[in-house]
Amino acid sequence: MRPFDVITFDCYGTLIDWEAGIAEAFQDAAAPDGVNLDPAAVLRALFDTRPAAEAREYRSYREILTDAAVRVGGRLGWRISRERAAFLPESLPRWKPFPDTNDALTRLSQAGYALGILSNVDDDLLARTRQHLVVSFSLLVTAQQVRSYKPAPGHFRIARDRIGPQRWLHAAQSYFHDVAPAVAHRIPVAWINRKGEQPSGAARPDWEFRTLTELADSLAREVG
Repeated sequence: MRPFDVITFDCYGTLIDWEAGIAEAFQDAAAPDGVNLDPAAVLRALFDTRPAAEAREYRSYREILTDAAVRVGGRLGWRISRERAAFLPESLPRWKPFPDTNDALTRLSQAGYALGILSNVDDDLLARTRQHLVVSFSLLVTAQQVRSYKPAPGHFRIARDRIGPQRWLHAAQSYFHDVAPAVAHRIPVAWINRKGEQPSGAARPDWEFRTLTELADSLAREVG
């Protein structure tokens, strides 16, 4: 018997290797200017500024990514206009899934789980990302729909309303954006701890796995 009816996922960082996609986008955009940007420096600069950007009044994710590209470029000595910085959101549909993503999703779907995505993104960008994913999702909740960004409660409240009494597991890589708020809302959560991080707060996930393959292995055993 399946232990859950519905499994939702964060998208970028959990299903999609957004760090590789972001680093590649910056390198490709800066290359015509003769600028070679170090991928690790790009990601450090991006993540140093991202929480402050998300804390403001709601703006589209496309706008947030554009502003982030301007800030990151400036910090790394590559100054570009906001118009040119649109390269970053335009690159998002090309960000690829992690190698384990589609196989794990397929196994979970074939085992009878309904699948969903709760993502800090715009509807149109998620629609284009879904072209890389081989399964169907019965639930999609975006920042555009709830007008806020995780870890704010909007995604989880809307998902709970739509899922109703069905048994629900949320799976995500980000402790800050997903694990902590899921625990706060008493939603069973699996931390897909791809980086082997330590919890940054008091919340503890119900399960912890290094990959989606491990999650699928565990739930397949439960079904068996």
